Amino acid sequence: MSNQRQQKPTLTGQRFKTRKRDEKERFDPSQFQESIIQGLNQTGTDLEAVAKFLDASGAKLDYRRYAETLFDILVAGGMLAPGGTLSEDVTPTEFCLFKAQEDIETMQAYAQVFNKLIRRYKYLEKGFEEEIKKLLLFLKGFTESERNKLAMLTGILLANGNLSASILSSLFNENLVKEGVSACFAVKLFKSWLSEKDISSVATSLRKVGMDNRLMELFPANKRSCEHFSKYFTDAGLKEISDFARNQQSIGARKELQKELQEQMARGDPLKDIIAYVREEMKKNNISEQTMIGLIWLSVMSSVEWNKKEELVTEQAIKLLKQYSPLLKAFTSQGLSELTLLLKIQEYCYDNIHFMKAFQKIVVLLYKADVLSEEAILKWYNEGHVTKGKSVFLEQMKKFVEWLKNAEEEMSSGLHDFTHLYVVE
Repeated sequence: MSNQRQQKPTLTGQRFKTRKRDEKERFDPSQFQESIIQGLNQTGTDLEAVAKFLDASGAKLDYRRYAETLFDILVAGGMLAPGGTLSEDVTPTEFCLFKAQEDIETMQAYAQVFNKLIRRYKYLEKGFEEEIKKLLLFLKGFTESERNKLAMLTGILLANGNLSASILSSLFNENLVKEGVSACFAVKLFKSWLSEKDISSVATSLRKVGMDNRLMELFPANKRSCEHFSKYFTDAGLKEISDFARNQQSIGARKELQKELQEQMARGDPLKDIIAYVREEMKKNNISEQTMIGLIWLSVMSSVEWNKKEELVTEQAIKLLKQYSPLLKAFTSQGLSELTLLLKIQEYCYDNIHFMKAFQKIVVLLYKADVLSEEAILKWYNEGHVTKGKSVFLEQMKKFVEWLKNAEEEMSSGLHDFTHLYVVE
């Protein structure tokens, strides 16, 4: 065998030039900018003509490559430098959002231009959201009037589903928050949004992207309280937003409270300590006794692993509720709270099939423990119950209710007054 290394074959022949279309095109938005500005200057204030021009230009100009430049021009009149100042490369056009009239009708017309453009060129959707996020970060570089127009436009686009509420994350920028720009902008934006849709639609959009619990972040840490938020938005004529934020905070507080309650029960903390903690939380978070008794019931019923056998689960429930009856009693000082607890028991026994036969035994136990009064039980039986398992539970309670009525008739004072009790929906 030869030790001589074999020579590698070489390619010979003509070298072809790379075709023009295969070369990487240099990114140069200047020419694109000139074309768009020239077109906008020709169409003027006729927004129908603007929409047609943008529609037709998409076939000739590279919207995909120059999406940011396109949106900069449509909003500010030209390309924006970092911070929000206009680039001086080209004379900006007067026919853009920032130069338009500051009223809701004009902003609605501009929203239609963006809507038509993005519907026609679907690939611009992501770029448009990124553009709005960027513009929100540039707010300090814009005039008050420009900010107002952008806020109104953004609110309309959010209402129409052209934007995701996730863009609001840009408003939590520390500098914007500190200088009050974020909260001021949010007021204009929500007013615009609510002029198009109701608060439930706004709430749904915010929840979808996890923004429902972040509205407090529009304010600096030292002002991030429910009271400050509520006053600021109520004074601005946005009580719906104020109430929504308060409700969200209350829901958050209730979830935390329930979690803490379950942990206290798991540790076996003394009932007097648990009662003291709950009273403090009620006061701090302005939680009603009716809401609290529902939370306590769920916490108690979630504190153990239930047996799957129907006959054993009743015994287990009675043992547990005997232990926690003083806790339940502490938060059923009102007739409405007792009725609320009865409804929670009814719903729980219906939703958890193994408890269907336990309902009457639970109610009787809580009656004997002085948690539920005969007035509340009779009120529930006669008119206060809900439809869930109604026939089953009323049948279970029939004999006990008859006993209560007979005992009541024997009382020398006559019938009790039930007018202080109300049905909970």
